[in-house]
Amino acid sequence: MFHCPWFGQGAAVPSSRLINRNVVAERGRTSMRLEPELWDALREICRREGQDMNQLIRHIESLGRKGGRTSAVRVFVLQYFRAAASEAGHEAAKHGVFGAIGPGNYTRHAA
Repeated sequence: MFHCPWFGQGAAVPSSRLINRNVVAERGRTSMRLEPELWDALREICRREGQDMNQLIRHIESLGRKGGRTSAVRVFVLQYFRAAASEAGHEAAKHGVFGAIGPGNYTRHAA
């Protein structure tokens, strides 16, 4: 992963793994609660797409997905990585070649 100083540490919601962070959405500043893994995935998407978190959130909202913002973000992350997990995506990432790369090296080659 990469370091993003403005992103900061969000506040953990009591009795939950969800992390609350502020973002700027279409209608202005708001907060979202997501699992740490989803925040990590969003940062990865931002890095890959050359966008900051606020741009990405506004883009996700502009897609017009029904339901709430948090749900739209979860679905977007799933769809983004499912597209990357296509056969062509797996081939480009050299997935499925555990014999050629050992399990200890897999994560370096998978990204």
